[in-house]
Amino acid sequence: MKVLHSVHAADFKSYDTALIRERFLIDQIVSKDTVNCVYTHYDRMIVGAANPVTEQLELGNYFNLKAEYFLERREIGIINVAGDGLVTADDKSFNLKKFDCIYIGKGVKRVAFTSKKSETPAVFYFLSAPAHTSYPVRLMTMEEAAKVDAGSLATANLRTINKYIHEDGIKSCQLVMGLTTLQPGSVWNTMPAHTHDRRMEAYFYFDLPAGQKIMHFMGEGHETRLITLNNYEAVVSPPWSIHSGCGTHNYNFIWGMAGENMDYTDMDPISITDLR
Repeated sequence: MKVLHSVHAADFKSYDTALIRERFLIDQIVSKDTVNCVYTHYDRMIVGAANPVTEQLELGNYFNLKAEYFLERREIGIINVAGDGLVTADDKSFNLKKFDCIYIGKGVKRVAFTSKKSETPAVFYFLSAPAHTSYPVRLMTMEEAAKVDAGSLATANLRTINKYIHEDGIKSCQLVMGLTTLQPGSVWNTMPAHTHDRRMEAYFYFDLPAGQKIMHFMGEGHETRLITLNNYEAVVSPPWSIHSGCGTHNYNFIWGMAGENMDYTDMDPISITDLR
């Protein structure tokens, strides 16, 4: 499992593009018939993906965890971003269509991923954080998710925020997770920008057409940087960093957080005019 270590805001100011990509970018996590994971030292969040095409895949154990099995001391949130599939938690299987989410709590020993059709395989993106207690397994469809409409076509950021794992939704120990869809003609996300000092965040971009790019903005509000991302790539955002993106085409993205505060609105806004 690849490991990303924490970065201090003062050190980040001197990073060039190559070093920003090395320390924050999570790429090549979606690959055929493989489960890929990246362990971050931001609230011990694990970012991963499973792409079962011709066979069932199991979420294995890793030496980094020093555990008997993956969810011995962890919880996990999984969102399907492609074809219909199945997620198995111990002896029970759940159908997940595109945009559906499942939460699996601490203590579940077996997690497996399957696609319904190899011609249109599922892609399961997941986030896992340490857990202090066990909450029940719960499936939530996109239709059931709490929705917030934000932005406008005039500012090229008309979008719908779908909240799955949060205080008033699926219960968890510290994981917060959801999905944002942008309307055609809208390319900006999370603008105005913000930070939240009490928790980290990770963004996973998908449904971006071939040949298009995401410009993801990072850094303190007065000291911003950017890197470019492709479809099925993720980026880790430290608590001191903004996390805003702009695409050359509309797209969707999954946001997820871990830390000491589960309030979705827990953020420190930064005015657009104050960005540097």
